Amino acid sequence: MITELRAQNFKSWEDTGALHFAPLTGLFGANSTGKTSILQVLLLLKQTVERPSAWSEPLYFGDDESLVNLGSFDDVIYQHRQDLSLDISVSWKPLEDIHIVDLRGLGIPINVEVQKLTAGEWGPAQAKNITFSTNINRSSLKSVYYETPQYKFQVEGPGGVFRCYGFRYQARGGAQELFSNFEEAFENLFSSIRYLGPLREHPRPHYVWEGDHPEGIGQYGEKAVAALLSGRINRLSVDEQILKWLQQLELIDSYHLQPVANIGGNYEFRVKKHKDGPEVRLTDVGFGISQVLPVLILCYYVPEGGILILEQPEAHLHPKVQADLVDVFIDVVKNRNVQVILESHSEHLLMRLMRRTAEEQISVDDTALYFCQINDGTSAIERLKMDEYGNISNWPQNFFGDEMGDLAAKAKAEIQRKKRNK
Repeated sequence: MITELRAQNFKSWEDTGALHFAPLTGLFGANSTGKTSILQVLLLLKQTVERPSAWSEPLYFGDDESLVNLGSFDDVIYQHRQDLSLDISVSWKPLEDIHIVDLRGLGIPINVEVQKLTAGEWGPAQAKNITFSTNINRSSLKSVYYETPQYKFQVEGPGGVFRCYGFRYQARGGAQELFSNFEEAFENLFSSIRYLGPLREHPRPHYVWEGDHPEGIGQYGEKAVAALLSGRINRLSVDEQILKWLQQLELIDSYHLQPVANIGGNYEFRVKKHKDGPEVRLTDVGFGISQVLPVLILCYYVPEGGILILEQPEAHLHPKVQADLVDVFIDVVKNRNVQVILESHSEHLLMRLMRRTAEEQISVDDTALYFCQINDGTSAIERLKMDEYGNISNWPQNFFGDEMGDLAAKAKAEIQRKKRNK
């Protein structure tokens, strides 16, 4: 689980500051205030980890086939200032303890600083929280730094590091395992992320599945039905959970996937809106069902202990369904140990989360909510201070528009019109 993130000189962010991440983390604010950029930092690291080649690239900014296409260093650096470096720091709690080996046989020809080792203890050390940070200029990675409660070490380039998290070094004896464990932990962390973007694909009359088992459902939800069918083969309870939540959200009564006759590998997604109603294709019911379906499938298809990044999960949904989505997220956070990081514009979603906190369905310590705004082209962020009863003490002005202002203006207009009519 990611526990903290900080980015400096990234797009509209001069400095996000140290952002605490909880099992359920939400980013709110107006359009173009930098919410999505925070998520892009994580996606940037994910696609760098998963890039099969170009190990010399500190960061992979992407292309049209990537999760995020950020262009180049010049495109993402704050105010396009070429004299700045891009600094990223992320802390996380690994699913398993990380061990380092005996340091006495280590021989490294580059600058490596190791501190906080207890004198005389050369056995395996365990790490619970790790911080990674890089300073990236136009041409190369300058340094990588790790810290745990037991020790810290830093490697400085050029030539000493690869990608944004690895080390180039020479070692003798068994000490070569020292840094590879950290590299593997970093890769496992970002490989566990599954992302669903704000634009989900439209429903189709037919869905093709040829027995593959996708890792996720695609950033547009294009692999959602394939994941659902794959879950059946792998004995996952995806179907059971999807039907339960579609019923609780009051969207449909039932559904089933059936092969299309004489067309191998093709399936129809058919639903019943009401128990005694006709069964129809997904294309023949409300658009919102096809938009929420990928969200639900991903929540129960992602492996336990994984991380979900969701942009506007409430898109195209009725306000009640937007609120009810919070119960889905609470369920996967508590019962599947899945971390949910979402960006939203939904007042209904936030209000339901406040209510569930008051009802003790989720602890305030398991949530981290932020409000983003922008001033003179620079993004700023503030954590919402929510107490154990679900009250937010620093509610931003016009957080979700000016509802009271609109009501007052309506009343004033009504009075003026009645006076004119008299």
